[in-house]
Amino acid sequence: MTSVALITGGSTGIGAAAARQLLAKGHQVTVTGRGKEKLDQFASGLDPANVLTIAGDAADDASVRDAVAATLERFGRIDTVVANAGFATHDTLADGDTAAWREMVLTNVLGPALLIRHALPALKESKGRIVLVGSVAGFQNAPGNIYGITKWAVTGLAENTRRMVTADGVGVTLIAPGRVETPFWDGLGHLPEGRLLTADELAASIVWAIEQPAGVDVNTMIIRPVGQPV
Repeated sequence: MTSVALITGGSTGIGAAAARQLLAKGHQVTVTGRGKEKLDQFASGLDPANVLTIAGDAADDASVRDAVAATLERFGRIDTVVANAGFATHDTLADGDTAAWREMVLTNVLGPALLIRHALPALKESKGRIVLVGSVAGFQNAPGNIYGITKWAVTGLAENTRRMVTADGVGVTLIAPGRVETPFWDGLGHLPEGRLLTADELAASIVWAIEQPAGVDVNTMIIRPVGQPV
């Protein structure tokens, strides 16, 4: 039976890499993102029978609910959801843009919670898996870092959710990457020094967790490039 995944924030970066790897392994995939143009670029050349793209806001309740419904209508089931949508404002409590904080907190924290809420009935039926893309910033404090606060919340959400759903046969995996070369860094205008993971390297870990045997629940994976000290 073909496995079906729903990935938020999947038009570029880690989400797109994970989607392509799953498609190459025979999965069917729904990818959501805010921009239709980027989604169209992602889907170009892919088999339309196995991929569905949906433009929408990962932090909007109706958008997430509709994406889940559209996936079930198109593919008939959901085996995995990957809460990947997120971004950083790259500022601090002392000097940050407070309006941008609101959008970041909603996307990074409310977004995964909404995905869990709406996909859970289908995941209970398929005995599926929830994958949350967090960050090493959710395990290491940095001075005044609001982004880090949102990723600490995702770390907590993962274990909170695992305890809620494990008796239902649903697995929960937190993937906490270190530095990855993705559009995440666009707000800084430059990449950090040193080696960065590629999106494909990080995505391979997501796919590995998804493809674990039934009954195996991989819970937390912290993945850094060699040379990243914190």
